[in-house]
Amino acid sequence: MNEVLALAEEILDASLSQTRPRFFAFVGSSGLESAVLGDLLATAHDVNMATTAHAADLIESQTVQWLSSLVGYDGAEGYFTSGGMISNLTALSAAREKAAPGTRMTGVRDGRLCVYTSVESHASIQRACEVLGLGSQAVRAVSIDEHRRMRADELRTAITQDVADGRAPMAVVATAGTTLTGAVDDLQAVSAVCRDLDVWMHVDGAYGLPAASAPETAHLFAGLSDADSVSVDAHKWLFVPKACGCLMVKDKNALRATFAHDSGYMLHDDQRVEHSVDATLEYSRPFRALKLWVALKTHGRQQYVSAISKNLALARILADLIGEEDRLELLTQPQLSIVPFRYLPWNHEPNDFNRRLVKKMQERGRVWVSDAVLDGRVCLRPCIVNFRTQEDDVRALVEETLAVAAALD
Repeated sequence: MNEVLALAEEILDASLSQTRPRFFAFVGSSGLESAVLGDLLATAHDVNMATTAHAADLIESQTVQWLSSLVGYDGAEGYFTSGGMISNLTALSAAREKAAPGTRMTGVRDGRLCVYTSVESHASIQRACEVLGLGSQAVRAVSIDEHRRMRADELRTAITQDVADGRAPMAVVATAGTTLTGAVDDLQAVSAVCRDLDVWMHVDGAYGLPAASAPETAHLFAGLSDADSVSVDAHKWLFVPKACGCLMVKDKNALRATFAHDSGYMLHDDQRVEHSVDATLEYSRPFRALKLWVALKTHGRQQYVSAISKNLALARILADLIGEEDRLELLTQPQLSIVPFRYLPWNHEPNDFNRRLVKKMQERGRVWVSDAVLDGRVCLRPCIVNFRTQEDDVRALVEETLAVAAALD
């Protein structure tokens, strides 16, 4: 056994760890130690959350309440999932059943249902529509404004036109922190459209929603409380290890109407006993809530808010450092903690150069950053969501960018 564990340790050491403070790529996890221990306990006990699980059910419910209070979506109910993909798919499943009752039995037949979201929303929205039988053509990609937020006026126009054409609006998906730039849609404006036109409003906050707890960014999330459903990934900006997503809803009955089944192996003769499988997409479901419960219980709300605020401050510092360098171009001011920028080479085509720059930086391994394309421009896209990251790490990112670029240019 010791030899096997030693080999496993070698494998992990040779793998890409997102928990390190200079990992700036994608939207990483931090592997908070208290949550790791909670995850270990949950795994060792191997509770199955499909059926009634007694104390584990209560802890999941309490953790949802704590989380909903933290982000300003008070009074919500919900369940923990594997992440944003399943959370968004679950929410859109409920929206489909509300917009077209009985579709879970009859299937999608006429292609009338439509989903509306920003052109920069996450690909999981399109994938969910494909899985639900709507097809990607059912997704209406709404243009963005100068702050990269979905335009509410164009959203209203698109829905109104579809209704006039005999189509059925199923859901609007607003994004609370896009993966590309961290932009937060105007949730108040979107909710007004959904309310006026009676359309399900889902907020995909997988990455950015924890910033609703920070005083400097809370105003960006005004209108969140009007949403029918909200998703957030605790394994992103709440620092716990994967997988730990959460879907919160105003009305849990909408989930039961979508997923409940009668079966001979899952009895419902005692109405006092709830089986969460009647309201979730997943069947066998691990006790994911425990890791976040342990973390919140250990560190408390204020330590979480402070850590998120620190990440926000580091993003602003990074933007300022980029602005001080003639050869670096900041592509958009950070709304949250994503800071896209690029190097301006002397003698090379910029897009090709920045692709090579990122690849070389990854090969060197002193910092880890991913590339992206923003308005046709290839850029570096650092995202700061690790409580271990310090100002020295942010400065190291700029220094390494300049050093590697100088060698390539």
